[in-house]
Amino acid sequence: MGEGPERGRVKIADMGFARLFNAPLKPLADLDPVVVTFWYRAPELLLGARHYTKAIDIWAIGCIFAELLTSEPIFHCRQEDIKTSNPYHHDQLDRIFNVMGFPQEKDWEDIKKMPEHQTLMKDFKRSNYSNCSLVKYMDRHKVKPDSKAFHLLQKLLLMDPNKRITSEQAKQDSYFQEDPTPTSDVFAGCPIPYPKREFLTDDDQDDKDKRQQATNGAHSDQAGSHHSHQQQHAANQKRMRMNGLGQHPSVNPGTVMSQNVQQQQQQQQQQQQQQQQQQQQQ
Repeated sequence: MGEGPERGRVKIADMGFARLFNAPLKPLADLDPVVVTFWYRAPELLLGARHYTKAIDIWAIGCIFAELLTSEPIFHCRQEDIKTSNPYHHDQLDRIFNVMGFPQEKDWEDIKKMPEHQTLMKDFKRSNYSNCSLVKYMDRHKVKPDSKAFHLLQKLLLMDPNKRITSEQAKQDSYFQEDPTPTSDVFAGCPIPYPKREFLTDDDQDDKDKRQQATNGAHSDQAGSHHSHQQQHAANQKRMRMNGLGQHPSVNPGTVMSQNVQQQQQQQQQQQQQQQQQQQQQ
């Protein structure tokens, strides 16, 4: 998100598996046999497909589209995604079949050619998913089977990768022809104020660093001055205690000196009285 023409645009990143289609495709075994985020992984990948095709991305887009319509991941699997050398994953396939139903051979003719087809037939029974379908799943989320959104979703999530809609066909789908139609700015006409983002040039950054250093230096000087003042105060207190003037912080030094003089005078008077008594006795 941001200001100007970039508002409302999707930016694609992480092109680790991007490659030209006019060049020979490398098998996934030469790269990584386990690809695509778990919940968005196409069924052909889970059954051991050797090549990464456009149809795999179309399936992932279909998963995201369903999530936008229902506000929840359509193929959410509770089991943790453990990276292994074997792409076959029983629980994720089970989740897909619970939503889509078990694939019919007439709907996916090449399913028998998948490397993990025998494992699939051993682990799953078609009868367990006889009441499962995308129509029923989306109907529970208030998305009707006669809606344009459902028709597009159905074409994105076809089990047979060869029958899935292409991205070019999807852009021309009737779903995108109805209001609200796509626009270069999806927030056009919406009073949504976005804060301005700070932008610093190299010179601005240098000035900012200098100001920060000056601030840190000032704080350091203040800390040093405060420490020096504490040391001086402690020394003064010590001298006052040695002179008998620091007995209590509320005592005035002048008062203490006056008391000392009075004590000396009293001692002198006592000495004089003692001398007079001794003389009288003699």
